[in-house]
Formats: sequence, C-alpha cells, structure tokens
Amino acid sequence: MRLSLGLSVGERLSMAECISHSQFCEEHGFDSVWVAEGRLTRDGIVPSAVIAYATKRIKVGTGVVNNKTRNPALMAVTFKTLAELAPHRVNLGIGPWWEPLASRVGAPLQKPVKEMREYLTVVKALFRNETVDFDGEFIRVHDIRFDMMYRENQLVDVPIYIGAVGPKMLQLAGEIADGVLLDFMLPPSYVRGAVEHIKIGIARRTDGVQMIDRPQLVACSVDDKDPQSAIDSCKAFLTQYLAQQPHIMKHSGIEPDLVQRIHDEMGWPATPTQVRHTMRLVPNEMVQQITACGTSSDAIEQLERYRDCGATCAVLCTLGDKEGTMRSLAKAAA
Repeated sequence: MRLSLGLSVGERLSMAECISHSQFCEEHGFDSVWVAEGRLTRDGIVPSAVIAYATKRIKVGTGVVNNKTRNPALMAVTFKTLAELAPHRVNLGIGPWWEPLASRVGAPLQKPVKEMREYLTVVKALFRNETVDFDGEFIRVHDIRFDMMYRENQLVDVPIYIGAVGPKMLQLAGEIADGVLLDFMLPPSYVRGAVEHIKIGIARRTDGVQMIDRPQLVACSVDDKDPQSAIDSCKAFLTQYLAQQPHIMKHSGIEPDLVQRIHDEMGWPATPTQVRHTMRLVPNEMVQQITACGTSSDAIEQLERYRDCGATCAVLCTLGDKEGTMRSLAKAAA
C-alpha cells in the first residue's frame, strides 16, 4: 500500500504559509489539504476558499468546522459556493465542537450524535437540491431550498466527513457520511477500534456503500539533526491539548491522573510559558506513541502504523520546523 499523505493547516501557520504549503503539497502528489478550525483563533472557511483558489488539483477540506455556530442552510450554501470555486475538490469536514469552549460561547453540547444526524440530514437534502422541511429536537427548518434566481442549481458534489472520536459518532459517520476524519493525539491502535465502529454504521446503510474514507490527522515534527527538538515540539502541543481538550484523552491510553495534573497547572487559554513549564510532566515515550516525531525514519514508521491499522491517508499536522517537517516527510514517503 502506498502511504497517502495530506496536510492540515490552521492557526499555527500564517496565511501565507497555508497557501505556500498547500501549493507545495499539490506539486508533490499529496492527496488533500485540510483546514483546521478549533479554538477562537481563525475560522476554517476563509482559508479553504483562498487555498482552493490558489491550487488546481488537490482536494481542500475543512478539518473540521462545527455544527453549533452555523445554521445548516448557511453551511450548505457556503459549501455550494466553495464547490463553484473548486468543482469536485471540496470536502465538508464537520464535527460537534468540544467543551468547554462550546459552553463558553453559549452553545453547550447536549446530544451531539443526535444533533449531528439532524444537521446533516438537512445539509444532505439541500445538496440534493430538495425542498426541505425538518422539525427535530435541535434543527427546525421549513420549506427551504437553494435559491435559483441567478443560475440553475445542480447537485452539489461535496463529500461529507464527520470528525468523530467516540464510538457512537464513529458509527454515525459509517451510516450517513462519505468519510470520517480521525482526530490526532491518538495511537495507531485506536484506529483499529475506530474502524470496527465505522463498520457497524456502514452495515446500517441503505445506499449500498460498503466503505468510507478514513483520513487520520497526525501531529508530526521531524529534525534529523536534533530529534529531541522535534519530540519537544510535539510534547508542547500534546501538553496544551491535554489541558484544553481532555475529552480526547480517554481514547489515547494516557492516565487520567496525568491529565488532571496538567490541567491543574495550566490556565485557559494557556500561555506559552505555562506550556513550556508543564510539558516536563510528559515523557518522550508517551509523545512518540501518539504523534510522528523524531527523525524522518521514526515519523514515517509511525505514519505507516496508522495506515496499517486502517487509516486511508495520513494528514500531517506539522509542528516545530513546519516547512522542514513537511518537506522531509514528502521526500521520505516518495
């Protein structure tokens, strides 16, 4: 099997870097670019549009936008617009957001799986150019469809990827989505279990689909001259992630006591100084179990483990020397 690579871009890159890195990936045969949207730093739609305009062939997806802050009709028409800009190249990656941020902005998570099912039911119907009436627990729309005032509507060719972590959301992705975008900071062994849950969902489908795409976000940092520097880049990111998004850690094998100690030492949002101080609690071995870091060979071997466990594409989330990591892994994979 070929090691398929994608790239995740987000707030850790400048806008100029997002564009240049995406163009590099297109030139070097990468499968896709995924635009991150997480904390209140930068949205995912504007960079997706810019990257789609600046490239010609590579797929561009959101990795991921949330279903809490955009009405499903607005989400559908937004991606219809992106598809006009880059036909057959746009992916809608969408997730249920995360706590505590969702509650802090007045949109707490309550029944995320049910809400996602309702939300995507409406989005998919709009993509099919249907008139939609839906009265759910979370989503209520009446007699809506895409406006045809200026141009004839066509079916919207935008695959939907659910950003899923837990078993129920993974099963929902298998049942109703075109793909699942697997989160980072999880070990390769997690992917095996995730694939089994996805299969449970696929068995419920009525459209004949027997497999969906499974790209895997992987935090990566490479430095062949100073591997520890690369490990430390991932360690700092993991430390911040443990403090601010602890929900992911129950799937990573990291001890809850360590997560709590890190959470107790760091504020929200954490400062760089707090991160550097707290990362001393995290051992190298833990970092290398759930990221791809160290030398180029170390990183490629880890990416291959994700592939062998069921990921269809390793999506690089570059840290440390971001451009050097991207170039080193592109060369090593080739």
